Parts: sequence; structure tokens; C-alpha cells
Amino acid sequence: MKHAEILIGRILFLEGLPIVSDLKKIFIGADIPKMFASDHQAEAGAIKSYNEAIVLAGTVKDYATREILESILKDEDAHIDGIEETQDQIGQMSLQIFLTTQVG
Repeated sequence: MKHAEILIGRILFLEGLPIVSDLKKIFIGADIPKMFASDHQAEAGAIKSYNEAIVLAGTVKDYATREILESILKDEDAHIDGIEETQDQIGQMSLQIFLTTQVG
């Protein structure tokens, strides 16, 4: 939500009208590996969109917006790295052992 607030603020600053009623569908996995797979897919889509928006912002010479988008992209890259790290841990130690490391 922090990213949404930042983007909404920028849109309002540029005298635009943010559309917040058209939300993307959320996919929730039936089990933990599927949950992480869905999260990974969502983050990958966000990264693709932010990269495209960064190019567009540079093309129209809106460098302030580009800088905001680049900052958000760094956060998204960290998110996907965390998801991939967790997926690797689950793959290496099995789901049951991984879950025991998450308690406490």
C-alpha cells in the first residue's frame, strides 16, 4: 500500500485522477508453495510494469516520476529476491522442515 500511496500522490501532483477501483485479481495458493509461486508471479508482473513505466517516464522527460518508479522497482526487486530465497529454502529442506524453522 505504501507504493500505491506514493503513486497516487504523484498522480494528484500531476493533476491526474488516480483510478483505484480497477484492482488486479489476487491469486492465493492452496498450499504454501503455490502461495509463493503466486506471489512470485505477481512481483514479476509488477517489475515488468515498473520497467515499462520507467522507460515511458524517461521518454516524456518526467525524471521525477522516473526516480520514484526506480525507487519502487528496487523494493520490488528485493521482494522477489526474498520470495526466491524462501522458495529455494523450501526446495532444499522440504516444506515440513522449513515450516519448523518459522515457529518461534
